[in-house]
Amino acid sequence: MRTLKNLFDNNRKWAERIKKTDPDFFTKLSKQQTPEYLWIGCSDSRVSSNQIVDMLPGEIFVHRNIANVVIHTDLNCLSVIQFAVEVLKVKHIIVCGHYGCGGIKAALGKMSYGLIDTWLRHIKDVYRYHQEKLDAIEDEEERLNLLCELNVIEQVANVCHTSIVQKAWKSGQELSVHGWIYSIEDGILKNLDVCVDGVRDISNTYRVKIE
Repeated sequence: MRTLKNLFDNNRKWAERIKKTDPDFFTKLSKQQTPEYLWIGCSDSRVSSNQIVDMLPGEIFVHRNIANVVIHTDLNCLSVIQFAVEVLKVKHIIVCGHYGCGGIKAALGKMSYGLIDTWLRHIKDVYRYHQEKLDAIEDEEERLNLLCELNVIEQVANVCHTSIVQKAWKSGQELSVHGWIYSIEDGILKNLDVCVDGVRDISNTYRVKIE
């Protein structure tokens, strides 16, 4: 029980299955990491980036946290973005939320959950920005899902407001930031029609002067 033997057994079976399909897979994988995509998603165990878009290990660089938020004081997230943009030279940053998100649902309520309350406050801010529109929706599930979408759009903006991304644009680097959402009920991704590929598309308030 202390060694979680079943997971090690599963790992060996998985590795053998991969090697039967492609004997050189792990050799090739170990030599380089050149993904074109950074995926910023939710920590929900049902939402796996590689599986959703049917891509192999090594093809997507991933950062996950509760409710897929991008906070300007989160050094973990910012470090991932910087490494992805400046070292890996990814071409696309995808912020992907999902419908029925537990973090979004918790932020909509009044319950206290402890330390995570501070994290959820960022989502409450998104709710406050759109409160009139959200409060006009009577159906609870519909209201929750709209906030899930609005949260993705807000986090796309937060990514674009970083000096990391703006510096890349300033230098002429090819980089686009996208907002998507995923339905756990049918496995389908939805494009929220949010795609930013230059500083011209962000508010002047957040533009950074880069020498």
